Amino acid sequence: MANTETVNGRLAGKVTLITGAGSGIGRACSARFIHEGARVIAVDLEKPDLNFGPSFIPISGDVTNSNSCESMLQAALDKFGQVDILVNSAGVSARNALPENSNAEDIWDRVIEVNLKGTYLPSWYVVPEMKKTGGGSIINLASIMGLVGYPVGLGGGFNAYPPSKGGVVQFTKTLATDLARENIRVNCICPGFVETNLTKNLTSDADTNEMLKRLHPMGRLGKAEEIASAALFLASDDASFITGSSLVVDGGYTAQ
Repeated sequence: MANTETVNGRLAGKVTLITGAGSGIGRACSARFIHEGARVIAVDLEKPDLNFGPSFIPISGDVTNSNSCESMLQAALDKFGQVDILVNSAGVSARNALPENSNAEDIWDRVIEVNLKGTYLPSWYVVPEMKKTGGGSIINLASIMGLVGYPVGLGGGFNAYPPSKGGVVQFTKTLATDLARENIRVNCICPGFVETNLTKNLTSDADTNEMLKRLHPMGRLGKAEEIASAALFLASDDASFITGSSLVVDGGYTAQ
């Protein structure tokens, strides 16, 4: 892929650690942040097969493993000396967390582990480094499913995804209030349904795809690049007085 790096930009010189960077929203954030001048450590279970130029460092890592999260941080420090921005984008749904026909309890545990613990652990390791350098910005990927109930007809009653994302919303608020005096801003984004690999098993069915579109007043699903734009805003100085917020980017879904 062509080098999209710019010398100037809204994130010029900022060091960013992005999890779940191999696809979807995490990949879109990587591309957008590089374009805005950031230096990016891009993490996924499998090393992202991406090339956005010399300021883009793809590595493999597991957000549910403490040692791995410590290694992610160390990779950023070894390469760039600090971390200014953390984007916790790694996530799974109940439909893709484990192989088909897996035990329901195992699926529940895996979704909570990746989506909630996988937001907590990278933050746990990055925050002390942000304190050393005088501040930073953490952006957590939550969901409108952390704010409202799962759509009727999609079998959401025992689905771990909404509780996991509700946990991310509350973790964001709690961490934000604790770190505000340290000049570390913590916010989350609550997207509506977005066209990514995470939703592919829903959107690949034509009837379900049309139903999901109708649930959004704008009549379509979101794009990963639109969520990346929201993340860019929260990471930038334009959001310097915003912390503890849940930025809803949902095509009007929750306005109904």
